[in-house]
Amino acid sequence: MNKKIKVLTLSDHPLSPSGVGTQTKYMIQALLSTDKFKFVSMGGAIKHKNYQPMKLEEYGDDWVVHPVDGYGNPDVLRSMIRNERPDILWFMTDPRFWGWLWQMEDEIRPLMPTVYYHVWDNYPYPGYNKKYYDANDVVATISKLTDDVVRNLSDVECIHIPHAVDTEVFKKVPDENVREFRTKSFQNEANPERMIFFWNNRNARRKQSGSLIFWFKEFLDRIGHENACLIMHTDPKDNHGQDLEAIVHELGLTEGQVLFSTEKIPADALSMLYNVADCTINISDAEGFGLATLESLACETPIIVNMTGGLQEQVTDGEEWFGIGLQPSSRSIIGSQDIPWIYEDRINGPEFVDSLEKFYNTSKEARAEMGAKGRSHVMKNYNFDNFNNKWIEVMTDIHEKHGSWDTRRNYKSWRFEEL
Repeated sequence: MNKKIKVLTLSDHPLSPSGVGTQTKYMIQALLSTDKFKFVSMGGAIKHKNYQPMKLEEYGDDWVVHPVDGYGNPDVLRSMIRNERPDILWFMTDPRFWGWLWQMEDEIRPLMPTVYYHVWDNYPYPGYNKKYYDANDVVATISKLTDDVVRNLSDVECIHIPHAVDTEVFKKVPDENVREFRTKSFQNEANPERMIFFWNNRNARRKQSGSLIFWFKEFLDRIGHENACLIMHTDPKDNHGQDLEAIVHELGLTEGQVLFSTEKIPADALSMLYNVADCTINISDAEGFGLATLESLACETPIIVNMTGGLQEQVTDGEEWFGIGLQPSSRSIIGSQDIPWIYEDRINGPEFVDSLEKFYNTSKEARAEMGAKGRSHVMKNYNFDNFNNKWIEVMTDIHEKHGSWDTRRNYKSWRFEEL
């Protein structure tokens, strides 16, 4: 029997509900289905009850998760490499978390190829990232914007693999099931026919959660508070965001106009929330991709989004629209010591309120048509089969092309530069 290709992953915990965790899990499960791979995962970005390695019953020794704080550190990684001898190192999330990893390039890449699954939020081209892109064997890009950024800054091998959703889970459910769920969940509705808007994000600054509530009140003042509500699937007390409950009380939205869904729920329950909703909203000022809106479209629920990052390629394919896309009314250069410059895209409040009213006044038939076309868009461009097959192809080719340890090829620890 041939030895299985062992992959070491660094990312959010692959069983966590975050977009990074979910996409990591999907990639791992795709490769495990071939019976040619096995995985060791350093699962980070969450608080752990204990740090004992865990095996997933379905996969046994082929997938072991090691809980780590943050995303790990050089000593933990050195120990994992020494003990596990992986054939490929795969990692994912914002590059600002991986400076320490790229500084170890001369320790890692002589032994195995590295694959970075990367997303970037916006322009101008981040020239400061070039050295990071160059420090990998392959960069896989999540969005069209990210793909353009990497190809214009680096000669690294670049492969576009957009996010995907499981369309067997995220799909339209029968209307009678939706009505039953809605009746059970909203028994005290003054208007059981009111329009439901859904927002599924972390309560963090860039997500514009506070602005959303203020602007939603302006919308309700126009159309009547009994005619629409906003469900926010988030932690209203998140330390990284605003006190959303305080905002709701200050604005007098305490009669069901704004509802909070705070419990972590399985994917099928989340799918039902998308089905109950008439529209899903994401107005972040920076969004690398935005998985919630893709899940919404898979459920045939249209979206209202800021035309930034990966959101802009979800709401339209260039010809058809699957909701309403709002062009940023201001684009400011912001930054930090780690990210010297990047655009921050802000929408205009009155324009957003107008978009809510426009959607509210759109016929049920037209909304259903937008939603159906949105699912077709997902099935064509972000489907699960393509995602799985692409990762199987890419990771297999990387191992064959680059080898590992005693068979390592195509890596040079030096380069020529003209002075």
